[in-house]
Amino acid sequence: MFRRACLFGLVAAFAAATVLGCGSGERSGKRRIAVIPKGTTHDFWKSVKAGALKAGEEFGVEIVWKGTASEEDKEKQVQLVDSLAGTVDGICLAPIDRTSLVPPVVRAKQSGVATVIFDSGLEDASAIVSYVATDNYKGGQMAGEHLAKLLGGKGNVVLLRYAAGSESTEQREKGFLDAIAKHPGIKVIADNQRAGSDAEEALRTSSSLLQSLRGQIDGVFTVCEPNNKGMLQALENDNQAGKIMFVGFDSDPRFVQALKDGKMHGIVLQDPFHMGYQAVKTMVEHLEGKPVEKVITTGEYLATQENMDDPRMKELLNPPKAD
Repeated sequence: MFRRACLFGLVAAFAAATVLGCGSGERSGKRRIAVIPKGTTHDFWKSVKAGALKAGEEFGVEIVWKGTASEEDKEKQVQLVDSLAGTVDGICLAPIDRTSLVPPVVRAKQSGVATVIFDSGLEDASAIVSYVATDNYKGGQMAGEHLAKLLGGKGNVVLLRYAAGSESTEQREKGFLDAIAKHPGIKVIADNQRAGSDAEEALRTSSSLLQSLRGQIDGVFTVCEPNNKGMLQALENDNQAGKIMFVGFDSDPRFVQALKDGKMHGIVLQDPFHMGYQAVKTMVEHLEGKPVEKVITTGEYLATQENMDDPRMKELLNPPKAD
């Protein structure tokens, strides 16, 4: 009986050790890296996913892609980080909120799981390995300078903001306003309206702005894909598309056509495929004990009707996507 009990105890201990080993991320013999975007529905994130999967294939790691349905569900994203931290070797995270996602990143680090932040920063970056992103402030500046040029240095402009707490879009907004402030002939007549990740909400907000400021708006800037969609639809519904100078941030097929048709007059572009690839590559290098840069920029570009057929612009306007 004693020998049987001892044997049972050894088997149980081995089984427990095996389960713990699985939790460390070595289930398939590959390292596992969780990639957690702000959301999963917009084209931007589908391109990030394509880049992440490409890096996973190239570096021999398993990519665990999980995101929230809504880009405003910061509580759910916190839960995702906490739940995945015990099952992977590293996390690549695009934080929905710059403040709320700091504690789970700290908890992950305390449990031995490193985090690379991409796309949008955190208020406190002390617990992260690296930050991989567009220079969003510079992108906002590019939008402001381009809109000022389109307007000949004079006129009234509107800024449609994104949800509060998103570091990337807040940087774009600041860059835009700082650029416009250098042109005394241009007045910002509205910059206090926001729309989140729902294009229908952006449409309602944009339509309200066009109605309340009818005849006063010469140019508009929207800071992300859903806001672009809402503003473009509102301008079309109001027969103002092409008449009001419109600069957006981020691409999708509808904006490419709008740029071609003269309904949009500039699109500030990121490189989401490269961003996803670089975030995973940086995490792999960290896990292998290699030094990595604390901040890695992935570039920002301005597409116009004049340059949209250039090979590099065509590539950025139509990046690879993964479902």
